[in-house]
Amino acid sequence: MKQDIHPNYQKVVFKDTSSGFMFLTGSTRGSKETIEWEDGNTYPLLTVEVSSDSHPFYTGKQKFADAGGRVDKFKKKYGM
Repeated sequence: MKQDIHPNYQKVVFKDTSSGFMFLTGSTRGSKETIEWEDGNTYPLLTVEVSSDSHPFYTGKQKFADAGGRVDKFKKKYGM
């Protein structure tokens, strides 16, 4: 393989903003935010709006999160 052309693969923590659920996995995506994980190591923290903990397909039920959707933002912006 060629050197210095591949992204840096590292362990990162993903946090679901709607439920607070966090999990450790590998990713090429990095972040300036960090968090200390259960094993005592510090990892980059990436926040996501939906994960397997909050998505209706995986949970079998609908959870409502107050995230302010695109339609609401549009209506607010244009005074509708």
